[in-house]
Amino acid sequence: MSFPPSGAAATSADLGPKLLVLAGPTGSGKSDLALATAEALGAEIVNADSVACYRGLDIGSAKPSPADQARVPHRLLDVVDPDQPFSAADYATLARSAVEAAARRGRPALAVGGTGLYIRSLVKGLFAGPGRDDAFRAELRAQAAAGVDLHALLRRRDPAAAVRLAPGDRARIERALEVFHLTGESIVAHQSRHGLAERFFRVLTVVVDRPVEELDERLRRRTKGMFEAGLVEETAGLLARGYDRSLPPMRSVGYLECLRLLAGELTRPEAEAAVQLRTRQLAKRQRTWFRNQSPEALRLPPEPEPLLKLARDFWAS
Repeated sequence: MSFPPSGAAATSADLGPKLLVLAGPTGSGKSDLALATAEALGAEIVNADSVACYRGLDIGSAKPSPADQARVPHRLLDVVDPDQPFSAADYATLARSAVEAAARRGRPALAVGGTGLYIRSLVKGLFAGPGRDDAFRAELRAQAAAGVDLHALLRRRDPAAAVRLAPGDRARIERALEVFHLTGESIVAHQSRHGLAERFFRVLTVVVDRPVEELDERLRRRTKGMFEAGLVEETAGLLARGYDRSLPPMRSVGYLECLRLLAGELTRPEAEAAVQLRTRQLAKRQRTWFRNQSPEALRLPPEPEPLLKLARDFWAS
């Protein structure tokens, strides 16, 4: 099997380090597969899950255990506090450096996660776009706190962007509104005109998935396990350290429901059911993203041998 460079116009002189990307919906078994593959081939794992980048959000992000991190070097875990801004562009800068550093050490890199925007930013880059407007962002957050539906606001101002964004994707909704506010133009038009940045690596993307019924059962068991492992207590600890419940990572799947449980808005069974539902919805969005954004990706079953062979051939080519 031959492995073309990620950019069609790239030449051999342009090719950077090889990067194997292991993507797929949450709960599909990516982490275990990546760990076995990286350990067998001496690779380093680069996290591509947005919530796992935050310190203290361990259980809800299914962050690799200390024992697993001791088996294989993991990069981009615990790189930012929950109250610090962290964008896809920030992620791409750090992740790109991690891949290049692994190459200098003579080790291949395996990017693993389900945050499609992070993976795209690492592999293809992001359009520059206008800068931040912190005052406008603060105004949006005040409106949201007062009950304004920001996705509905986006539908009125930038319907092309609203079609692409889920109603719960608050960070990207805010960015789309910000771009429209600063430029009077849809963020979709900016992306189309500027395109994506040049490719940085020779990339092979693999998407791992499972049948829906099987994945749903895995997600049910994982949710139950997270609550038993102390997800509610972890959330309470974040509040005790002064992190506001409105922070984006505190509203991610699992943590938002635990905040509502701690506030008396949900019972524990209701919170667990809500987490299961949101996780299934997240998995569905991830499937759609990788189907639309990574049509060139190889699809593999969640079994170690096919991935191990593929990785060995790719890194040896």
